[in-house]
Amino acid sequence: VTIVRVFALYQNLVLHPSVAFVNYALQDCLPLEHHCEYSALCLLSPFQLWNNYFHLAVAFITQDSLQLEQFSHAKCLKILSKYGDMRRLIGFAIRDMWYKLGQNKIRFIPGMVGPILEMTLIPEAELRKATIPIFFDMILCEYRNMGDFKKFENEIILKLDHEVEGGRGDEQYLHLFESILLECSSSYAKIVKLVEMFVSLVKGLLEKLLDYRAVMHDESKDNRMSCTVNLLNFYKEINREEMYIRYLYKLRDLHLDCENYTEAAYTLLLHASLLKWSDEQCTPQVMQTEFQSSQTHRHLKEHLYEMIIEYFDKGKMWEEAISLCKELAEQYEMEIFDYELLSQNLIQQAKFYENIMKILRPKPDYFAVGYYGQGFPTFLRNKMFIYRGKEYERREDFQAQLMSHFPNAEKMTTTAPPGENLKNSAGQYIQCFTVQPVLEEHPRFKNKPVPDQIINFYKSNYVQRFHYSRPVRKGSVDPENEFASMWIERTSFVTAYKLPGILRWFEVIAMSQTTISPLENAIETMSMTNEKILAMVNQYQSDENLAINPLSMLLNGIVDPAVMGGFAKYEKAFFTDEYFRDHPEDQEKLNRLKDLIAWQIPFLGAGIKIHERRVSPSLRPFHERMEECFRHLKAKVEKQYGVRELPDFDDRRVGRPTSMLRSYRQLSIISLSSMNSDCSTPSKPAAESFELEIMSPKTTKSESDENVRLISTQPEVKLRKAKRRGKRSSVVFAEEKASSELPDMKHLSRKYEFMSDTNLSEHLDVPQKTSVLLKQMSFASRSMPTIPGVTMSVCYPASEETNGSQRMSQASIPPILETDRKTLKKKKMNQIFKTIYKAKQHDDVKHTGERQSEVPEP
Repeated sequence: VTIVRVFALYQNLVLHPSVAFVNYALQDCLPLEHHCEYSALCLLSPFQLWNNYFHLAVAFITQDSLQLEQFSHAKCLKILSKYGDMRRLIGFAIRDMWYKLGQNKIRFIPGMVGPILEMTLIPEAELRKATIPIFFDMILCEYRNMGDFKKFENEIILKLDHEVEGGRGDEQYLHLFESILLECSSSYAKIVKLVEMFVSLVKGLLEKLLDYRAVMHDESKDNRMSCTVNLLNFYKEINREEMYIRYLYKLRDLHLDCENYTEAAYTLLLHASLLKWSDEQCTPQVMQTEFQSSQTHRHLKEHLYEMIIEYFDKGKMWEEAISLCKELAEQYEMEIFDYELLSQNLIQQAKFYENIMKILRPKPDYFAVGYYGQGFPTFLRNKMFIYRGKEYERREDFQAQLMSHFPNAEKMTTTAPPGENLKNSAGQYIQCFTVQPVLEEHPRFKNKPVPDQIINFYKSNYVQRFHYSRPVRKGSVDPENEFASMWIERTSFVTAYKLPGILRWFEVIAMSQTTISPLENAIETMSMTNEKILAMVNQYQSDENLAINPLSMLLNGIVDPAVMGGFAKYEKAFFTDEYFRDHPEDQEKLNRLKDLIAWQIPFLGAGIKIHERRVSPSLRPFHERMEECFRHLKAKVEKQYGVRELPDFDDRRVGRPTSMLRSYRQLSIISLSSMNSDCSTPSKPAAESFELEIMSPKTTKSESDENVRLISTQPEVKLRKAKRRGKRSSVVFAEEKASSELPDMKHLSRKYEFMSDTNLSEHLDVPQKTSVLLKQMSFASRSMPTIPGVTMSVCYPASEETNGSQRMSQASIPPILETDRKTLKKKKMNQIFKTIYKAKQHDDVKHTGERQSEVPEP
């Protein structure tokens, strides 16, 4: 190797004078339109000669054998003393030859931008100082000819990316580039602002490229992803589509290496968003090597969507996959009319919907991470990020992996923001703690019965706001009841983008801090407890195989005062005459807390009923003890705060009040008036709300009464079938049959009164409101299962006997009584006698006419 390098140095020593000779020869070829003797001899134009010279000279000074920085210090000194730095000499010659081009310079822009940039990136200070001014001369030349220097700008951005990624460039070059160009432009007033903007652009790009190169071979792929995102965002801002897409696919590949399928899907979705559903030909800048077969925007976008849907499926983000499937289905159905693809697409959608309801998706935890100190790279230094954890990833495991990337960093033990001294220190300090995502309200879910499988997904996805709460003490502390003085200091964080996204983390762009009073904290705690009870009740209703232990611990911890004290601590702290007197402004909040306490009783009751059915014989004494505690608790709460009721029906979903779900599930089962009141209590007992009762008239029971009783005993049908039936019952039909419907309405149970939030008996005397009642009944059927017989008795009273069997899951045709048989027989006999009588009358008339015709005239 040493012999080869020495030979290369001797070879360069011989070539150096030859290059210098070419300098003088080329000057005879100016202007470039003049054909000199050298161009005639080599059959090349003067422009080609000059262009070849520049490329030859740049190739000469950038060859590896002349890069003295690669040698040891002693060897470098020896080479300099014997041969000198030939790079500097040739570089100076290139500079001189460039300035001799005069008006011909414009012909070498932007072609010579790349070679000159490669030369200026050589880490030799004097060479850089001599050649960087060539860039300003190019700017000035293009500006005078074109009015701007866009070609030069585009070329230097493109070439700078490749050169820095290849290992060239450093911070010294960055500062030198900035200072020289700004100094050169200071004497040109017309162009100075444009040059400043250009320098700022290149500086920002070079900083991000240097960061990217520094972590390119880093073990931490997270750092590589961060730098990649910084670059693609930069290229997006300056509208460099080709470079933007290039880094999108670099990011995609990093995510696939880490099995971050959701993030890989969101990354490719950015590329797909640049395409249109049209047959327009794809331009080279939007194409990638793996998609060369896709010629049109439509074809490429469809291919991308198929890949993205596959990634979303692997990442269990079926909601996003469904959204893309719907967009594809619209194209298949309305644009290209490919029904075969449409059918496959709809089958895929159906599978995704099924997955949402049946497959468990663990909620990811979110962690706030702060990097403080000057020891971190610029893209992390003194910044805070919110990270999205992986499935079942604990904070301890996440923090251990995080610290392994920065072995010299010190772990902070406080969650408070650090001071300026720590931020400006030379060390590395990492802060890590768990934060809670804040559910954003979705208008399409408001006031609708949304299943837990759907709501739980949105509680930990599509989130951009997070908060962290820590208790603080204010005033004197009551040792017997700490809750009266427990204030909460809540810090809220807002990220730059929603999670999940193209990264598993995003930078925090806004922070705020609020203080929550002890009473407000109690309200939040009770709301979360009720929500937890109801969520667990729903889980155990839908899955018979769940272990009973979690439900046992939850219920016992609330109903047994010896375990956790229940909500008695709140009563001692807030429901006192002293607190009422000192805080009259909290009256509404106190009523709210009472309402939450009252609502906890029916939730606990639903859970205890499930526990009773599922408890093992060995735990039966434990259950009986829990039931006894619940009876005492229920009696006390209902006496003090009133009764709250939930319908008792066998459905997969349990209705819940608006207050429990932040207006996501406002079921018509629960009266709005009872939910919004301070402490309102329905007047009827719970048993009356849960059981279907037939209000029998005082008169003799009719046949329709018997039918209603039979129908009321039949199993309930699916909700969607009831909804379809409800849609068929038109208001016009109801108005035509108003008079016949009103008696049947009297047979409605109290369950239906409660379900519709309207006392139907108030309207029985007003026939005009029949259509309104039907609308209310139709609305109620959306939120709870209905008993079809009763529904049909309201909507189709005239056809109850004939259509009853079609609405029930088993035979329900009422038996024909003996009296009915006699009545039918009597009717038939009467009909026969009537027919005989009419025939006899006809014969008598006929015979009478004949006799009259036989009598002679007088």
